[in-house]
Amino acid sequence: MGIEGKSEMSNPVRIDPDESPRARFAYELRTLRRAHGLTQRQFGERIGYSESTIGMIEQGKRAPTQHFADLVDEAFGLPGTFARHYLKTTWAGAPEHFRPWLIEEQEATSLKSYEPILVPGLFQTEAYARAVLQSEPGITATQVEERVSARLERKSILTRSDPPQITAILDEGVLQRPVGSPEIMREQLEHLLALAQYPHITLQIVPYTAQALFGLAGGFIIAERDGRAYAAHIAGQPQGLTTDDRGLIAKLYQRYDAIRAEAHPQRLSLQMISEMVANGHPSWC
Repeated sequence: MGIEGKSEMSNPVRIDPDESPRARFAYELRTLRRAHGLTQRQFGERIGYSESTIGMIEQGKRAPTQHFADLVDEAFGLPGTFARHYLKTTWAGAPEHFRPWLIEEQEATSLKSYEPILVPGLFQTEAYARAVLQSEPGITATQVEERVSARLERKSILTRSDPPQITAILDEGVLQRPVGSPEIMREQLEHLLALAQYPHITLQIVPYTAQALFGLAGGFIIAERDGRAYAAHIAGQPQGLTTDDRGLIAKLYQRYDAIRAEAHPQRLSLQMISEMVANGHPSWC
């Protein structure tokens, strides 16, 4: 066994394939290469890449390219297999303007969000997401399914081995706005209650009586890495904005803190949701 093979065995890097599309690509590549008895160096020589590049991609530390995926498919006689894995790493099923945010979201160690209108995408059930997405003017049935799939894939960060800490603030109107059928709404609220049981998820509701009315102008989400905010996504029509502008992110933080100051603590927030699950609401029952 070569030097690379020894180091790989003595210092293995565990990859959770359900963590993200990039992790899935890394996992499948490593599994297939090892099944063929190839070291990273040998495989790299076969497709024209360095051993270090193969290693970085297999650890999920470097994103693959379309060209790399095509070469893997060619090398192992699996036309289209890794090309499809690659497309998922680019979030091809999501709207183009939203893809930069999805990449940032995967790298975050903390997420802070506020939503005044709808349940945040990360927390949506499949039925709720489909009802929201299919209401967009001009969207095709194929696009709806692609975007639903991308939204469900996005949710993998909630249950991966190292999930981000998430604090989600929702306006009370989110719970009352009818989306789809009463059954869809009840299932969605039950899902919120289940998510709030995770230790890394905090859920708070802003009551109608709150005076932070500026928050009704639109939702946003802030991404932090190791305690430092580095990106944000701001909702908008017809599309939102992903930004790394520090000044703008600082202003979002001010708004976030002001809104959260008027939100119910999680215990009361979950009690409000539980009562609505039990009794329904006139607007959607």
